[in-house]
Amino acid sequence: MIRRLLQPLLRPCHRFLDNRLLKISGLTAMGQFTDQDVFITSYPRSGNTWFRSLAVGVVYGIDTKVAPRILLQDLVPGTDFRPVYRRYAKACLFKTHDLPKPEYRRVVYLLRDGRDAMVSYHQYFNALNGKTTLREMIETGKDVYPCEWKDHVEAWMSNPHKAEMLVIRYEDLKNDGVREVKRFCEFYGVEREERILQDIVANAAFERMKEAEVRDGPVGENWDKSKFFVRRGQVGSYKDEMPPEVLEIFAQRAGATLRKYGYP
Repeated sequence: MIRRLLQPLLRPCHRFLDNRLLKISGLTAMGQFTDQDVFITSYPRSGNTWFRSLAVGVVYGIDTKVAPRILLQDLVPGTDFRPVYRRYAKACLFKTHDLPKPEYRRVVYLLRDGRDAMVSYHQYFNALNGKTTLREMIETGKDVYPCEWKDHVEAWMSNPHKAEMLVIRYEDLKNDGVREVKRFCEFYGVEREERILQDIVANAAFERMKEAEVRDGPVGENWDKSKFFVRRGQVGSYKDEMPPEVLEIFAQRAGATLRKYGYP
C-alpha cells in the first residue's frame, strides 16, 4: 500500500529520494544494489518470467502455483520501470532485459534460440495492441527492446564488466529443469533437497503458469485479453510460426550468433 501511494511522487524524482522517507517506508531506491545481488537477465521472451518463478521457489520457498503475480513481482522486481523496491534478502533477486551494466555484479543470463524468442516477442508486442509484422521487427529492428537479439546475446556473452555470470540455456531448462535449478542453487549459494527442487520445477510448469494467469487476470490494462502472456513455451516453435522468407532474413542477420552458441 505504501509503495502504491508513493509511486506517483517518486517516478519524476526517484534519483533524489529522501532517505528518511525510504527508511520509514522500508523501501530502497532502485539502483542501490549490493555486490551480492543477483540479476536474472535475458532478451525479452527468453524465459525470464519462468525462471523467476523457479528462483523464488529456491530462494524464498514460495509455492508459485498459488502465489499471486504481485508477490512474485515484489520478490523479483524489474529494474526497468520501478523507482523503488523492498529488500527481502542479503542477496536480492532482480529481473532485467538491460544490456550489461557495471553495477550488475552477479548475473544469471538466460539464452534462448533467437528464432523462438522473436516469434514470441512478436506475439507479445501485438497482444499489447502493437501492429508490427514479424518481418518488420527482424528486418528493421522496429519495436524491439533493448536491441536486436544477436546484439543482446553478444554483449552479455562478452561480459564486458567481468560479472560473475551463470549462463542457462532455455532449451536445457526445458529438457532437465532440476539439473539447471541445481546449477542456480550453487551459483546463488543455497542447498536444497532433490525432492524440493522437483516440486519447484513442477510448480512452475507452463500449465501451472497459465492457470495462475487465468486466476490473476491480464498482465496489464492494454493487454489483449484473448491471449496468454505465457504462450507455447516450446523449443523450435519458430518452425511453424516464422515464414521461410523471414527465417532467411533472420539467418542473414543473426546466423553467426546462432551458430556460435549451438543453434543450427
